[in-house]
Amino acid sequence: MKPKGAAVQNNPNTTLITASAPVAATTHGGRAKCLQRLVRLELPVPRTVALSFGAVHDIAEGQMPDIAAIVEQFDETDLLCVRPSSEDPDWGGPGAILNIGMNDARYVELSDSLGAEAAAALYLRFVQNYAVHVARLDPDVFEDVADDGPQGLSEVLHAYEAETDEQFPQDPGEQLSEVLKSMARAWEGTTARLLRQAKGAPADAGLGLVVQQMIPGVGQGECGSGVLQLINRSTGMPQITGRYLSQSQGRDALGAGSGALYLEKDARGPSLEELAPEAFEELKTHAALMRAKLREEMQVEFVIESGHAHILDGVRVPRSARASVRIAVRLAEDGIIPQEEAVMRIEPHSLNELLHRQVDPEAERDVLTTGIAASPGAATGKIVFTAAEAQASAARSEPCILVRRETSPEDVRGMHAAVAVLTEKGGMTSHAAVIGRGMGLPCIVGASDMTFQTKKKTLTAPDGRVFKTGDTLTIDGSSGQVLAGQPAMLEAALDECFQTLMGWADQARDIGIRANADTPADAQTARNFDAQGIGLCRTEHMFFDPGRLTVMREMIFADEPSGRAAALERLLPMQREDFTQLFRIMQGKPVCIRLFDPPLHEFLPTTRTGQRELAEALDIPVSDVTRRVEAMTEYNPMLGLRGVRLGVTVPEIYDMQARAIFEATIDASRDGAPVVPEVMIPLVSAKREVELVKVRIDAVAAAVAQERGQDFDYRLGVMVETPRACLRADEIAPNTAFLSFGTNDLTQMTYGLSRDDAGRFMSAYVQQGVFNEDPFHVLDTDGVGELLQLGAARAREAQPDLTLSVCGEHGGNPESIAFCRAAGFDYVSCSPFRVPVARLAAAQLAIAHKLGESTR
Repeated sequence: MKPKGAAVQNNPNTTLITASAPVAATTHGGRAKCLQRLVRLELPVPRTVALSFGAVHDIAEGQMPDIAAIVEQFDETDLLCVRPSSEDPDWGGPGAILNIGMNDARYVELSDSLGAEAAAALYLRFVQNYAVHVARLDPDVFEDVADDGPQGLSEVLHAYEAETDEQFPQDPGEQLSEVLKSMARAWEGTTARLLRQAKGAPADAGLGLVVQQMIPGVGQGECGSGVLQLINRSTGMPQITGRYLSQSQGRDALGAGSGALYLEKDARGPSLEELAPEAFEELKTHAALMRAKLREEMQVEFVIESGHAHILDGVRVPRSARASVRIAVRLAEDGIIPQEEAVMRIEPHSLNELLHRQVDPEAERDVLTTGIAASPGAATGKIVFTAAEAQASAARSEPCILVRRETSPEDVRGMHAAVAVLTEKGGMTSHAAVIGRGMGLPCIVGASDMTFQTKKKTLTAPDGRVFKTGDTLTIDGSSGQVLAGQPAMLEAALDECFQTLMGWADQARDIGIRANADTPADAQTARNFDAQGIGLCRTEHMFFDPGRLTVMREMIFADEPSGRAAALERLLPMQREDFTQLFRIMQGKPVCIRLFDPPLHEFLPTTRTGQRELAEALDIPVSDVTRRVEAMTEYNPMLGLRGVRLGVTVPEIYDMQARAIFEATIDASRDGAPVVPEVMIPLVSAKREVELVKVRIDAVAAAVAQERGQDFDYRLGVMVETPRACLRADEIAPNTAFLSFGTNDLTQMTYGLSRDDAGRFMSAYVQQGVFNEDPFHVLDTDGVGELLQLGAARAREAQPDLTLSVCGEHGGNPESIAFCRAAGFDYVSCSPFRVPVARLAAAQLAIAHKLGESTR
């Protein structure tokens, strides 16, 4: 070995990687920093020189480092490789170039020591890579070269000379210089810049390069290369996995197919453990040490030379969401990382992969179109176009996908019967999206590239393929892809590691997490996911059961209050049973019940057939039904006679619901923990609305207590969904125990956007920078957020002990939870299947805040 000069060691831009060298991920990239850590662990890492981001940028600009000084760090007989070292491995980089330094003279020398075939393979590989990636020759130049021995080498060298009109470069310094230039310029190119930006890298992200001594991986004795890890990347379970290929270099083993060997002994074939037992034991020991000291499950890239192991690199093991959770929990349980760090390592949205079935990442996808991924998970079924067809399919135990232009409350029973929903219209807070997330039902909305002909019962894909009732589709609600056929699936997995992680998260978080639940099934799901109560129960969904819908319609058609009261009297026991079940499932946890909200016309049939059936059921002329439907139709129903406006003008509905709630409170408290129901008035705009409804509800409570001979407590609150309610919160608050901000409607009214129709143009708005994000998906903290802050501040000024919450779909969004927590809200409420995501996000916010406080 030559004496090593000081030119490299003293230069931070081109530094020899030693235990004390000035190397950092932010200046030299993650690979360079990892190699330094391996050197500090005294692992057998080949000699390596790291080039900084600045040095590589200078190379791209034509300013070369001292190439001779770099070459002097290695022995004259060493071959070299150059690998990329970006700050984040996910940002990629140009491919590695191996065997730099191979030339005619080295070929002759290696032919003597390794054999002519092995030496030719090394030289040929370098020439081809150099020709394609450095000299920029077309790979087709070498397509006729079939032999990888001396004959193939001769053909490749002649082809190179014929294409470039010059001999293949023989000087190792010149070779290295040209490789560095090529890789630096490739990183600076427009295509590479766009690709890494798509992966989340900043436009000016730097690239480092590492120049490393090659361990050939070919030659006498057991030689080869491979990768090894101590866990299964899909499950996270302890298992030695990876690949090894004899007589190979770099990452050849990963694409070796049947030529790769097993690592551990295996009855199916030869293994590394048998061929090189000492090297195999060394690799296991090295991997365990890397796990303990680098505090991560690492994939070890190694090379075997005559039975001895060398470590070329260590990278974080690629993993599924399921494996990520198990890895983090096991590292914490083994004392390698703190519990709080384990919580911080899991991306909250990734939990969706654990909570729902997913399309197998390895499965082939026949993608028809991509819509808005409104509710995660995947399901396969036969197409149906009506709720009735969906119920019929469920009765036959046939999985079906409900296809609608858009869904309405009448479709809820069909959605319960289906395994997935696909709609042409809608956005993240459309009816289908909200109900789908609440039910854990895969849902894609806004698939406007497809042609929906629901009367003809056909669905036409952009490529012209036509699907009809009974054809099979797969809905991937996690990606928004509509797939033809039935790809392989991965089942949901909530194992003990998931439960452990969520327990640690609950210890850390400092904001409550409740669930939006409308049915006993929803409530049980919320309970299973450890929600701290129900933050929103939308009672109107209970009225669309066929047995209740007719009675509801009788009430709507009644001309006098007495007639309405008579019909509602028949609904009372049904509502009471609904609420009793919810209270019993939640076992004393708070349950917030929103009083009836939608306009009454939603319960009336819109088709001629439906109107005839209703006329027959009510024993009145069809013309009377038609007139009543027309009379109740509103031009803008979302801003019409609904919510508290119904409670004021048709008070019998709220009277019945209040009685059902209070009677259920007494019944459920008799069997278990005391129930303190929360009664919420929707769509309030004025103090007087609250006063009018409060008087009647208090009267019903007093009547029920007297009739039953039992006192009970309850809390009355308001759902804040209008901008005026935010602005006048100081007037409204004194009449309430809580304010729950319904950010779905509040966003709609603040923006003047239809949440059902905005999906048609929202992507264009986000792409052109009008909105940073879809405001129905991520809370608009500037506009809607200011209304929340104003409302919260004014309400608490009037009533300091007021409970504040958010119960819109934003409650399950990590970014929105951060705002709510900072604004001093007591809890957020979201769809049951988003509860774990919210719990984890809230915990991470609390931990990050604590860490920030400790560093001040």
